[in-house]
Amino acid sequence: MSSAALGISISPVEVTNISPHGFWLLLEDEELFLPFAEFPWFKDAAVGKIMRVELPSPNHLYWPELDVDLAVDSIRHPDQFPLIAR
Repeated sequence: MSSAALGISISPVEVTNISPHGFWLLLEDEELFLPFAEFPWFKDAAVGKIMRVELPSPNHLYWPELDVDLAVDSIRHPDQFPLIAR
């Protein structure tokens, strides 16, 4: 017996790639990049913890294992959110 072929992802958000500089999120049909320089909470996080992201509402991302909440607009328009925690 063989497994069924993988279908289309039903997750509204997923991490698609992680590099030494940051990571990419696919949010429905939009790709967003989060550079570690601007989002330092993720820089030293384990890959598995970065991969587990939730979308509790259309403009709210949450990483439960890291206790990080981000507004999607802060990724799209970082210039409008100048304060960065260090």
